[in-house]
Amino acid sequence: MQEGRVEAGCDEAGRGPLAGPVFAAAVILPPDFRHPLLNDSKQMSARARNELREVIEREAIAWAVEAVSAEEIDRINILNASITGMQRAVRRLSVRPDFLLIDGNKFKPFDGFSYQTVVHGDATYASIAAASVLAKTWRDEYMTRIAAEYPGYGWDRNMGYPTPEHIDAIRRFGLTPHHRRSFHPTALEPTLF
Repeated sequence: MQEGRVEAGCDEAGRGPLAGPVFAAAVILPPDFRHPLLNDSKQMSARARNELREVIEREAIAWAVEAVSAEEIDRINILNASITGMQRAVRRLSVRPDFLLIDGNKFKPFDGFSYQTVVHGDATYASIAAASVLAKTWRDEYMTRIAAEYPGYGWDRNMGYPTPEHIDAIRRFGLTPHHRRSFHPTALEPTLF
């Protein structure tokens, strides 16, 4: 972090599920932002994530969340969908950042932004951890909502990940419009894809 430089942290949630969008977030935090719960969202309880989401959305200088649909994931692949989601979230920020901190080791230049990729960045930089929290909570909320449309898949519990419950439901009920056709779990090949 450099003095006076406006940095946005970027992260995504939902790269591995068989169903649902990938969500990406970009967050610009005040330089003095601190919260004892803030960490990589995967290391936090759902309750802590939801509590932090309210704090981040209230106190961030700017934040944005974007979803990239299962259909678009199938068209451009999950890595490109994750990058695209982060780029869209950055474009929607109400304040243009000077620099981007990207969780992971892959990103693509766009709109003249300088950036740095950081493996395990969500455990290193507060702004990436905050983006991780927003992406995860927004995605979980979305998956819980669509679980009501397709109750047999357990998305309110497994969030679309390839759990035994979810794989069994695909065998019994087939694929939904929310499933990623390009994801081929070994347990289901070659019957459904």
